[in-house]
Amino acid sequence: MIMSITIRQADYSDPADAAALVDMLDAYARDPMGGGKPLSAHTRDHLAAELATRPHAVSFLAFDDGAPAGVLNAFEGFSTFACKPLLNVHDIAVHADHRGKGIGRMLLDAVEAEARRRGCCKLTLEVLSGNTRARSVYEAAGYAAYELDPEKGQAMFLEKPL
Repeated sequence: MIMSITIRQADYSDPADAAALVDMLDAYARDPMGGGKPLSAHTRDHLAAELATRPHAVSFLAFDDGAPAGVLNAFEGFSTFACKPLLNVHDIAVHADHRGKGIGRMLLDAVEAEARRRGCCKLTLEVLSGNTRARSVYEAAGYAAYELDPEKGQAMFLEKPL
């Protein structure tokens, strides 16, 4: 039997897509690479509707023989240096039961096609330094550490929780 992987843009207003998006993101959140904690009830109940209110959000769902297998959430930003939009991959996750099938790369290809359609100058993402499996997928897809001048070092991702 041949497995069938499909990738498509999520429709936040479709209950099945909303459930798949939340379930895949919850599986990611529960994984050690996603923090090891489930999504809150509030997030589970409101995520799809909140994403639908953000015109620059885009999500892709992966299905393996019809079963939800992965998710990618991205948000449009803007590069002041290039004076063009960019897409930031905020979440990308493949369910543990479906890893090793190229789904992560297919999700990255889908968001790249969307970025090109939008006229974006680049894609950005962040990854934990210890997530070597994901890093190898990203590097194979052409992602690299960001630097303007090698003598000044690579960009660092920082956060300030509010």
